[in-house]
Amino acid sequence: MNTLLTKRLFSLGKNPKKLSLGILIFGVPVFFLTYLVSLQPLGRLALSPERCHVKKWNLPQTTAKKTQPTSTGSAVLVLRPWVTCCENDTSCFDHQIWGEDETIADQKALINSINQSLKYLKTPKAEADYRNYPVTGITRNNVIQSLIRFRELLQTSKSARQLNDAVRREFLIYQSIGGDKQGGVLFTSYYEPIYEASRVPTSEYRYPIYRVPPDLKSWKKPHPTRLDLEGADGLQASKSKLKGLEFFWFRDRLEPYMMQIQGSAKIKLADGSETHVGYAGSIAQNYKSIGKSLADDGKVPLEGMTMPKILDYFRKYPQELSIYIPKDPSFVFFQENYGVTATGSTSVPITADRSIATDKALMPPGALALIRAHLPFPNSQGTMEHRIVSRYVLDQDAGGAIKGAGRVDYFTGTGKVAGERAGVTVGRGQLFYLLLKPKS
Repeated sequence: MNTLLTKRLFSLGKNPKKLSLGILIFGVPVFFLTYLVSLQPLGRLALSPERCHVKKWNLPQTTAKKTQPTSTGSAVLVLRPWVTCCENDTSCFDHQIWGEDETIADQKALINSINQSLKYLKTPKAEADYRNYPVTGITRNNVIQSLIRFRELLQTSKSARQLNDAVRREFLIYQSIGGDKQGGVLFTSYYEPIYEASRVPTSEYRYPIYRVPPDLKSWKKPHPTRLDLEGADGLQASKSKLKGLEFFWFRDRLEPYMMQIQGSAKIKLADGSETHVGYAGSIAQNYKSIGKSLADDGKVPLEGMTMPKILDYFRKYPQELSIYIPKDPSFVFFQENYGVTATGSTSVPITADRSIATDKALMPPGALALIRAHLPFPNSQGTMEHRIVSRYVLDQDAGGAIKGAGRVDYFTGTGKVAGERAGVTVGRGQLFYLLLKPKS
């Protein structure tokens, strides 16, 4: 599992007993978006015609009608013709590689992310992960060769269009059937928060996170719940199986809980030093969204709910943390990763804007993907502007709430801005995987 918990604070779906950091997995990023009842694209979209936004990128009707997913998931990825870009549709290409969309180019970040996937793909874990992968044409060796060739094209191409044209000539494209069997995929985001903490408890730093109990595997099921382990106020661990496992303490009770949602965090200590913590394990209890609990009680409207709204509610009514946090029976344990940043389910560091989390029971781990999604970016006024982008990413993580062919979690990075972006990401898009054409 990855080190970032991708469980969403406000996810409405049922999460499995195991979370994967994949950041998000538990919800590693601090601000997450809730699954909204009406999932509409947010903000201003690209300037190209609507037919370029949607119809061009959906599964072709003749292909969609043939997709009948099996219990093995063998039909969740469908080989399809390449999308023909509309004229003057700038959102069709990954301009960010050269900094055409943003002030800073991130070609080096993409190359680093490719290298991390290649590192994972050469491990025994990857060999085992791909041993029975059900989609014809997608093998570990093919994924490796595809990444190596894509990296070469990336390093020699002079523009987004040139790279796109080269990839179209040499690669096949597989599309996820999505949650609607038409290619529609729900995108959310996660990130790695930064918190201040202490290695010892004080009157100011009272709320701990915990290491994995050494006897966790022998715990009788059903496991004790969050309420059983830490009490309603989050301070009763000395009376439970958590006694002696505390290893960092925080000022705000919501911070350790958010870390369990996000799956990891960067820690700043009083002496000026920094470290990282990541997902290490969890109890056998299903996650329950406190966002949904708030909506069920009429405290925050479900429609339009976002992580910032949830956090704002608890800032106004901090006493209610003792009511709503215990309603989530799940519980996550951590380990100190020192200088290692957020790590995905592939056990390699993930990269801001270049790593995604998907359901690893269905999707090829470490593979090169292309996403088409509504994503938020800070503008010159300091506010978030949403636009449709096409972006090359690496599938390097998993998440407790990221299940099925219709879900993707997008890693926005570390810190405040990354959290703000993750908190307002929700919308429909498409997911594709790129594999080299067979040699003739």
